[in-house]
Amino acid sequence: MKLPRLTLILGGARSGKSRHGENLIRQLPEPWTYIATAQAFDDEMSRRIEEHRARRGAGWITIEAPSELGDAVRCAGETAPLLVDCLTLWLSNIMLAEASMESEMEALEAALDLRSAPTVLVSSEVGMGIVPENALARAFRDEAGQIHQRLAERADCVLTMVAGLPLTIKPAK
Repeated sequence: MKLPRLTLILGGARSGKSRHGENLIRQLPEPWTYIATAQAFDDEMSRRIEEHRARRGAGWITIEAPSELGDAVRCAGETAPLLVDCLTLWLSNIMLAEASMESEMEALEAALDLRSAPTVLVSSEVGMGIVPENALARAFRDEAGQIHQRLAERADCVLTMVAGLPLTIKPAK
């Protein structure tokens, strides 16, 4: 199968985004690289991370990158299939560190531009619910929406996941 150079997968919590991204990358020859942005601050998140690792199984090289995602994408090389999971967790880490989202996005975009192998980006769609009640949650929702728009524009293919089913928003040409 020929995967496009850049695929963005959006969807709600537990919609099947990660699993679908993994399945897309598995259609390509190994080794596959997985950039994980999650941090285990509690037992529940530790369990989620372990579930993801166990489901992936062998064949994956994992790079932990809760921040500085552009650097991690560059370190992954240009020719190995790459899955980044998840952009909204990365955004949370950047916001909590009070780092510059604009400079982080520029670094990510520059690193993506260097890649020749297929890259799949996974992110949670958070802008379809009610308006959050506090300023931090509203800022997060707004930043996530801007990130998604920027990456959807440069992506060759954009999918959204609903109940484990991929729906094509922007078909690959």
